[in-house]
Amino acid sequence: MTAWLGGCSAVPRRYVWMAEPGVTLTALTARQESYVGKVVLLGGTIIEEEEDEQYLLLRVKNRPLDQDYMPHRPIDSAGPEAGSYWVIVAKQQVPLKYRDWARTTVVGRVTGTTLFKTEPVLVLLYMRGWGASPDHDGVWETIDPNYVPSVPGGIDLKN
Repeated sequence: MTAWLGGCSAVPRRYVWMAEPGVTLTALTARQESYVGKVVLLGGTIIEEEEDEQYLLLRVKNRPLDQDYMPHRPIDSAGPEAGSYWVIVAKQQVPLKYRDWARTTVVGRVTGTTLFKTEPVLVLLYMRGWGASPDHDGVWETIDPNYVPSVPGGIDLKN
């Protein structure tokens, strides 16, 4: 029974244990320097992507997480929780299904870099996606979670 319940979780336990508890996009944006290098969990919907030869940058419209780490629309569609953030990942680690995901749960390490002055950039560790049908659902795990990545020097982040 325990294995079954663990298999249904939106986020593997090891990432929940690594993550800073209770971080919201509002808190991250307001005090990003205090989260640099730390792991956070956020929800969202992929709304844009940019790429260069090596990296893919995904812009994610925030969707706050519930107690089960499932993303939902923010209560106030114009409030600070309705903002965006970016996720960076090496292109060779991109799964084919991610464009079919309607919503995602993101586990990422805060880089300390922002795009458009306010949108935080996370290095992707894990992403769980839900599509319009169960056939589109998927998981994207990029690296060993104990590895501490940094923002690649060759990527142009529009500060």
